[in-house]
Amino acid sequence: MFLGGLAAGFVLGSRAGRQAYEELVQTAKKVKESPTVQEAAGVVQAQATKVYEQGKDKLANTRFGDKLMNSEPATTEPVAVGTTSTNTSTTPTSGSTTGTF
Repeated sequence: MFLGGLAAGFVLGSRAGRQAYEELVQTAKKVKESPTVQEAAGVVQAQATKVYEQGKDKLANTRFGDKLMNSEPATTEPVAVGTTSTNTSTTPTSGSTTGTF
């Protein structure tokens, strides 16, 4: 008897929850497609691009920016899991682990 009531409550609750979810999704779509929201998103994107460009220009005029702009891209060698050595030779160093576990 108790399980029957629990099952009925679950089914009815699921339907009500699903309906509320669907209403929420529809409202979110309406807001997203609103011309006002679209315009605001465009303004925010334009402002973000402007701030990014200004920051990039300011950084380029610093010693740190010069280092970034004139440095070679860093290349790193893969390191085996369990090792901390920066040795690039193919022979294992003391304390490094090789093989399978």
